[in-house]
Amino acid sequence: MLYSSIPPEQKRRALREGLASGRLQQFPGAFNPLSARLIGDKGFDGVYISGAVIAADLGLPDIGLTTLTEVAHRAGQIARMTDLPCVVDADTGFGEPMNVARTVQELENAGLAGCHIEDQFNPKRCGHLDGKNVVDLDTAVKRIRAAADARRDPDFLIMARTDMRGTAGLEETQERARALVEAGADAIFPEAMRNLDEFRAIRDAVDVPILANMTEFGKSDLFTVDQLQDAGVSIVIYPVTLLRSAMGAAERTLDSIRLEGTQEPAVGEMQTRSRLYELVDYEGYNRFDASVFNFEVPDGRVPDRQAAAPDQKEQP
Repeated sequence: MLYSSIPPEQKRRALREGLASGRLQQFPGAFNPLSARLIGDKGFDGVYISGAVIAADLGLPDIGLTTLTEVAHRAGQIARMTDLPCVVDADTGFGEPMNVARTVQELENAGLAGCHIEDQFNPKRCGHLDGKNVVDLDTAVKRIRAAADARRDPDFLIMARTDMRGTAGLEETQERARALVEAGADAIFPEAMRNLDEFRAIRDAVDVPILANMTEFGKSDLFTVDQLQDAGVSIVIYPVTLLRSAMGAAERTLDSIRLEGTQEPAVGEMQTRSRLYELVDYEGYNRFDASVFNFEVPDGRVPDRQAAAPDQKEQP
């Protein structure tokens, strides 16, 4: 009932243990707290919180318009609703190295299990779009070093995302990944890999877990879990999948209302009331309510054990 009873420190350890298990970890992207609860209910390993999704939820494009406060607040709302570890997209760290340090501590405070910080220029753009620019190696290293130095919980995962593949060659991407690991990155997110061999190349370049971004309509094919595991990938994210699915269904329902004059044709595809009540744990709240009001009040007065102080009048 209410929020997760598992403390953030335990979720962070679970993330570390999952990455060390040798089994590919699947992290679908949550677009709100309820979808995070659904991800947990379906048995996934963790929850991913996309910066692009947070921006889209605000009606904004993914070009660095969201602030640290907005991202930390929304990510915290999502993280507290699930027992799973949550990893959040921290864009470029929201500023210079000192800003990056603050970003990490704010995300720790919000209950996240980890974050990734990228090496794009600020303002950034979606990793699967053309026309990206990356910062020089010194700036990228300083961001990751600041993040690693700032964390207070050693289990909080610092992941470095590199967008070098979209601006340079694979060898340059490998070199950047090595430097970021040396700076303190616990994992590497090589964005916009073209094929499985490129994931293998990053796997061969660094001795930390690597992440695959299986976003629809991007630079990568939508590889299966088995294909990614065979390529040495440790964690896969599906960042915008649920938002796209939900918004696609919402658009079809609105079209039905507009064209048919009723939502009736779409009802069969909707989540039922009983399933929604199950996810929000209506039953648990009812049990809690009954446990509080489990006594009779004789003559309209509170029982002696709960009586107000003598100098206080009863309230109606």
